[in-house]
Amino acid sequence: MTRRFDADAVLYRLTELFVSRRPPDYIRSDNGPEFTARAVREWLSRVKVKTLNIEPGSPWENGYNESFNGKLRDELLNGEIFYTLKEAQILIERWRREYNKVSPHSALGYRPPAPEPIQVTPRDPGYAMLRQDLWLDLPPILT
Repeated sequence: MTRRFDADAVLYRLTELFVSRRPPDYIRSDNGPEFTARAVREWLSRVKVKTLNIEPGSPWENGYNESFNGKLRDELLNGEIFYTLKEAQILIERWRREYNKVSPHSALGYRPPAPEPIQVTPRDPGYAMLRQDLWLDLPPILT
């Protein structure tokens, strides 16, 4: 987390997202200088992603972002005083992980957007029980 994103930081993050997921058809953003920079507009054009800009003073045009901003403000920012940038980074990252991996979201059927996978390893005592239960549930093999 940094204090602000410049055009280079936006390009870096968008590249990461596009490689890991795929380029979207559109990106909706405000008219901030980091998204209106020539380098960002040219790059988005080259990768064939169209832009939809939010009109100034019209936050309802991006309801998902406004909902997130409200939750962040209500659940974290209004209840904390950050004395250092590092403290803010740690607490915001902790909140972000909770928000994405634990907190239920009504739009997702009260499931978290990116739940932590359950790691079961062969050395885990529960693994042997899991394997045994799986074998017991298999139908007999006809020979």
